[in-house]
Order: sequence, then structure tokens, then C-alpha cells
Amino acid sequence: MWWRALIGCAIALVVAWTVLIVFLALARPKGSLLQEALRLLPDTLRLLHRLAIDRTLPRAVRARLWLMLVYLAIPIDLIPDFIPVIGYADDAILVCWILRSVVRRAGPDAIRRNWPGTEDGLAAIFRVAGLARAS
Repeated sequence: MWWRALIGCAIALVVAWTVLIVFLALARPKGSLLQEALRLLPDTLRLLHRLAIDRTLPRAVRARLWLMLVYLAIPIDLIPDFIPVIGYADDAILVCWILRSVVRRAGPDAIRRNWPGTEDGLAAIFRVAGLARAS
């Protein structure tokens, strides 16, 4: 009976690994986009805080942000962190997916209104989120 559980775990790991590879292949930033995104981390965190408390945004957008923070704070994960590579990858994928959907759903005007950084940083955020730069 234990071998069925072992086979089930192995299949689940292969499926999770495959999903991770496909996601990374599809969402891979081009050029120095990833470096720009990492450099903008402090401004992005302030942006997320401002979006989470902005009452002009739809409740669903704010709820996504708060649920993401709760998910990251609780010790229970979809894939446990002690599993090499994919243990932390599920957190990273989930955060990227939620942040991209929040930025797209909030729209360029809300992002611009709440952005604490420079215009160059705002342009990079729009590129990372796949938004057309709004004037």
C-alpha cells in the first residue's frame, strides 16, 4: 500500500515540475526586465500597500492582495517548502500571478496614482505587467 502513496507523490512532483517549467517558459521576462523588476522592489512594495488600502479600487482587487499576504504568512503551502526547488517556486509563481492580475485589473490610472517611484520605474512596472503605457 505504501508504494501507491510513493507513486502518487512522484506523479504529483512530475506534474508540478512540468507546470513550473511551462509557466517559466511562458512568463520569462526578456532582456534586463527581471533586473529592473528586482531593482524596483521597494517601490513595488509601497505600491502594493497603497493599492491594498485604496478604497477607489474594486474590493476584489484589494482582497487578492490581502489574501496573498495571508497565504505567504501562514506556514501551510500548496507544496511544502522542504521539497527542493518547487517548494518555494509555488510561492513565487502564485505571487507573480496575483500581482500581475492585480496590476492589470486596477488599471494604469490607479497604478500611476499610487506609484511612489520615478517615471522610469513606472514604465518598468508597466512592461513587467504587460500593460501598455498610458499617458
